[in-house]
Parts: sequence; structure tokens; C-alpha cells
Amino acid sequence: MSGISGAKSTAGKVVVVTGGARGIGRAVARELIGAGAVVAIGDIDASTAASTGAEIGATVARHLDVTDSASFASFLAEVEKTCGPVDVLVNNAGIMPVGRFTEESDEITRRILDINVYGVMLGTKLALARMLVRGSGHIVNMASMAGENPTPGMATYCASKQAVLSFTETMRLEHRGTGVRFSTVLPTFTRTEMIAGTRAPRALLAEPADVAAAVAGLIARPRRRVSVTRTAGVLAAFNTLTPRPLGEFMARRLGVHRTFIDVDRDARRAYDDRLATD
Repeated sequence: MSGISGAKSTAGKVVVVTGGARGIGRAVARELIGAGAVVAIGDIDASTAASTGAEIGATVARHLDVTDSASFASFLAEVEKTCGPVDVLVNNAGIMPVGRFTEESDEITRRILDINVYGVMLGTKLALARMLVRGSGHIVNMASMAGENPTPGMATYCASKQAVLSFTETMRLEHRGTGVRFSTVLPTFTRTEMIAGTRAPRALLAEPADVAAAVAGLIARPRRRVSVTRTAGVLAAFNTLTPRPLGEFMARRLGVHRTFIDVDRDARRAYDDRLATD
């Protein structure tokens, strides 16, 4: 599909992006606005959402707690009042604390699951109810290659993204023929503050713009799933076809088994501190 035809099929669509103030969410929102979509961003950080929205031209940019039903319902109601019916929901909000599971506090474990899993389920449920009435819509859930490739130092995060993959596939099957589409995006390690303080292998790195382009492509031409980058996706697929000992050996050679355990906590402090206060 050409860029022109893709832009035409995206132009005018009302798209909600959760976690849209920073990182991948910001890149996705900016990409879609450039393609002519009417974009609303929600984020737990209201002030950054507002400044990002003003900078990139989002029509709605405000506070959203994806773990709170009233907050999410109010957000969707405001978007529909301001922009019209939501055509696409991009469930992007997520957090990624790293380190050994035994050193992870119970509070952090619960927060990862609340935001990365329950937040996706809640947003899907609330948006889906509106879409089913109209017989059209598209829900794009941000998963991760970590959901299919267990990675030391990310036990709860990997579990949360595997849950997103399974949930989205189930929704796709459960609502086949309704006019509502479901897609998952599986990024590799992406160069945002989420990987601050780590030594992610350069060969496996993606840029936020890569993920944004993939999301825009999915909206223009809906598919079940897409991996970002293609190279990382091919390597991940190859890993599933190889004997497990060989796959694990290759991961060790790439250093992946230590990437999220041997972390520079000072370099990561700004991200970790914000997780503790948001």
C-alpha cells in the first residue's frame, strides 16, 4: 500500500491513544495526526499530555487513568462529544520496571498487571461496547516480543504482554463478523526511557517512529498482528522454530539474558522515580 493510499484510509478517523504523552504513544499520535486522523491522547501525567497535545496538534489531550473505569469512560465520552465516534482505540499505556523478580515489590508487580493487562482489557471493553452498536471499529493493543520470548529481568512484564496477546486473539475470535477489528503490535526493545540504563543489543533496537509507522499501517490496512522491526520479528520467529537450548544459547550470545538484570540504576532513576509517583 502506498503512503498516499494509506493516508487516505486514515484521514478523518477518530483515534484514541492511551499513554500518549511520551515515548511510543507520542510517536503514534504524531504519526496519525500527520496522516490526517483526528487524535485524542490520554495519559496519567495530565500536564505532559497537555503540552504534548499542544505540540503535535491533538484534538483532545488530558488526564486518563487506564486502570480506573470512571476515568476511562469519562475520557471516551469527552472524545466522542468533541471529535465524534471513536474509530480506533490504541491501547498503548504500559510500564516496564526491570530487575530480578525476587527484588520486585508486590506493589510494582500489581501495578504492572493493573496497567499493562487490566488497562488494556478495560479500554477494550468500554470502547468495544460503543463500536459494536455501530458495527465498526478497530482496537489496536500494544503487546511486545517479550510476550513470546521470555526475558530474564522482565518476568512480570513478559507475563503481562503474553496476556495481552492471548486476550486480543480471543477478542478477535469472539467478535468475528461484527465489523470490529482487533490487532496486536509486537515491538522489540524500543529506544525510549523504558530501556534507560540497559544495554539492549543494537541489532534488536527499534525507534518509536518505527512502531508508530507500524500502527499507522495497521489502521490503514487492518491485520491480526505486526512485529517491529521486521528483522527482530524474523529472529523471534526463527527462535520459536529452533530447539530451545539453541535459542537460549543465541540469546545469551546476544547478551539478552543480562540486559535487564545488569542495569545502571542511576541512568534509570528518572523513569523509576516517576513510576513511584504517578
